[in-house]
Amino acid sequence: MSASAKHGLEIDWLTIPAPVDDGAADHLRGMTLPDVSLPATDGAVVSLAALQGRSVIFAYPRTGRPDVALPDGWNDIPGARGCTPQSCAFRDLYADLRALGVDHLFGLSTQDSAYQAEAVLRLHLPYAMLSDQGLALRDALRLPSFEVAGEVLLKRLTLICCDGVIEDVIYPVFPPDENASQVVERLKKA
Repeated sequence: MSASAKHGLEIDWLTIPAPVDDGAADHLRGMTLPDVSLPATDGAVVSLAALQGRSVIFAYPRTGRPDVALPDGWNDIPGARGCTPQSCAFRDLYADLRALGVDHLFGLSTQDSAYQAEAVLRLHLPYAMLSDQGLALRDALRLPSFEVAGEVLLKRLTLICCDGVIEDVIYPVFPPDENASQVVERLKKA
C-alpha cells in the first residue's frame, strides 16, 4: 500500500506530471547553511546554520487546506501536487528518522507560519514547519522555485545536513509520498 493510500489521499501519481532534474539543485551539496533565521510553527525562530547534529529539511511548494482552493492548473504543474502525502510520510517515519540520528526535522515553504500551523495541527505532525515567506533562505542558497498566481513557491527538494553543512540533496522529489523513505534509505547507507 502506498503512503498516499494509507493516508486516504488516493493520488494516482501516473496522472500527475513528474518534475525533471533541471540541475537547479546541483550546487547545494557541500554548501554551508546560511545564518538566516526563519519562524517556525512551534513559535521558535530557527537559524539552520546554528543547528548541531543531523538535520533534514524538506522543501515543498505549498500546503493545501480543505477550506482553500488550490490555484488553477495546480495538478498540471510538474511536482506541485503532493505536499500533504509528503508531510504525512515524514510524520509516519519520524521515529525511524530519529533512530537513524536525525536531530532536527523541518518542512519548509514560503507560506506564513499561521497558514502552516493549520497543517501541523490537522495532520498531527511531530515536527515544525519553517516559513521562508521573505525568501531569505531561497535567495541565500539559490533554491529552485517557481511562481504561481503571484506567489513564489519552492520546488520540492530535501536537504540532509550535518552541523550546518549540506551533505546530500534529493531533487527532484517524486512521488512526494516516497520522499521520507528515500531519506531513511540514504541515512542507512551513510
